[in-house]
Amino acid sequence: MDLLSQADYWHWLIAAAFLILLEVFSPGVYFLWLGVAAAVVAGIYWLVPELSWQAQFLLFAVFSIASIALVRMVLARRPIETDQPTLNRRGEQYVGRVLVLDKAIENGVGRVRVDDTLWRVEGADCPMDTRVRVTGVDGAVLKVEPE
Repeated sequence: MDLLSQADYWHWLIAAAFLILLEVFSPGVYFLWLGVAAAVVAGIYWLVPELSWQAQFLLFAVFSIASIALVRMVLARRPIETDQPTLNRRGEQYVGRVLVLDKAIENGVGRVRVDDTLWRVEGADCPMDTRVRVTGVDGAVLKVEPE
């Protein structure tokens, strides 16, 4: 623990830089806010150099949780607008599209070919080669109805 008591504000700045750099190589956006929290602790420690290492780590924990919670609240109220809202939700890209059954829908389950991929479909029983419209998605299953 003697090593921790010898820490200086620039140690927190190095930790902040490391965490922000780590964000570049990892998915999600959590390391960025941990880096911001470390930078805030560096600033506080620079202003109050007699701060104990326990207080520093407590401040880091509080600011980390607060920054992540604050960003999540802001994003929940004001989601990021995008020109491709279904980019990583492939099935939702097909809602409204008319397709031809590759396999008849029997007992509520069938199959369609979308471009080069076969998709499982659920809907009212229909014979093969019936044109169906995609009305929704449930996981990897397209919900369809006859056109």
